[in-house]
Amino acid sequence: MTHIAHARKVFDIELAALKAVRALLDTSFDLAVETLVEALKRRGKIVIVGIGKSGNIGFKIAATLTSTGSTAVVLNSVDALHGDLGIINDGDVILALSYSGESEELLNLLPALKRFSVKIISFTGNLKSTLARHSDVSLNVKVPKEACPFNLAPTSSTTAMLVLGDALAMTVLEARGFTQKDFAKHHPSGAIGRAMLSKVGDIMRTGPRNAIAPENLSVKDALFVMTQAKSGSLAVVDARGKLAGVFTDGDFRRHMATDENPLSQPLKKVMTRNPICIREDALAAEALKIFNERNIDDLIVVNARREPVGLVDSQDLPKLKIM
Repeated sequence: MTHIAHARKVFDIELAALKAVRALLDTSFDLAVETLVEALKRRGKIVIVGIGKSGNIGFKIAATLTSTGSTAVVLNSVDALHGDLGIINDGDVILALSYSGESEELLNLLPALKRFSVKIISFTGNLKSTLARHSDVSLNVKVPKEACPFNLAPTSSTTAMLVLGDALAMTVLEARGFTQKDFAKHHPSGAIGRAMLSKVGDIMRTGPRNAIAPENLSVKDALFVMTQAKSGSLAVVDARGKLAGVFTDGDFRRHMATDENPLSQPLKKVMTRNPICIREDALAAEALKIFNERNIDDLIVVNARREPVGLVDSQDLPKLKIM
C-alpha cells in the first residue's frame, strides 16, 4: 500500500466513525444543550476534564465554547485533587471526556465533584461505564474502530469527541442567540476582528479614488473619470445625486462588441441599473459576504439618502487584511 493509499484509508475509517456517532445522536444531546444553556444563563461556566488524548481534545472544545460566548475552562484531573477544585462553583457544568469511561484519574475525581451542586455531562464510548453511570447526561461517541492498525491509539474516537464538541458548541450558540456582533467582541484582533469590527466606511475608497459621474456624461468622458480614479467601475447618479446605476470596464467591453460608437453614448444608456450596493455603516464582514456570494469586483457604498459616498474594491481587501 502506498503512503497516499494508507492516508486515504485513515480518512475513510474516521469518516465512517463520524457517521456512526452522528447516527447515535438522540434526546440526550437535547438535554445536554439545555443543561449548558441553563447554566450559562445563571452565569455558570463549563469545566472540562479529561485524561491523555481526550484531555487534549478538551482544550480545543473549551476554546471553541469560550470563543463563541460560552465560558469554559479546562481542569487538570490530577491537579484538581491538589487544590485546583477551587475553580469549580455551584451551578457549573462538568464536561467529562473518557472514551472508556473508566479512566482512573477521572473516576478518582468524581466523588470530589459530587460535593458541588453541578451537572456532569460525559462523552464516552461506553454508556455502561462508571463515568456514564455517575453522569447526569451521557453522550455516546462509540466508533466502529480506531484508525490505528492495532486499534489502540486514540484516533477515530478523539476525532468523534472533537466533532461532537463542535456540534455541542454550535448548537448552544444558536440556542443562546449568539450573534455576529457578539462574536466580534470575542475576536478583536487578527483578520476575524478586522472583518467583524470594521465598518464599510473604514475600508472604502473616497474622494478622488471614488469615481462618480452624472448619467448624461458620455462613455468617453466616463472612462477618463475612471482612469483618474484608478478604478474599474463608476457610480452613476441622477439629477438629484442619487445612485442610478453602475458602469464598469466590463460594461464597456460588452458594448464595444455590439455598438457602433459606444464612446459617444450617455452613461444612462449603457449602465447597469439597480446595482448591488451597501450602506457605509454596515460591517465590513457584510461587504465580504457580498463579494463571495455575488461574484463582483467592486461594491458601491451609499449613505442613508442613497447617495454614493465610496467604493469597496475587492483588490483592496487583502491589503487591508480583511480577507
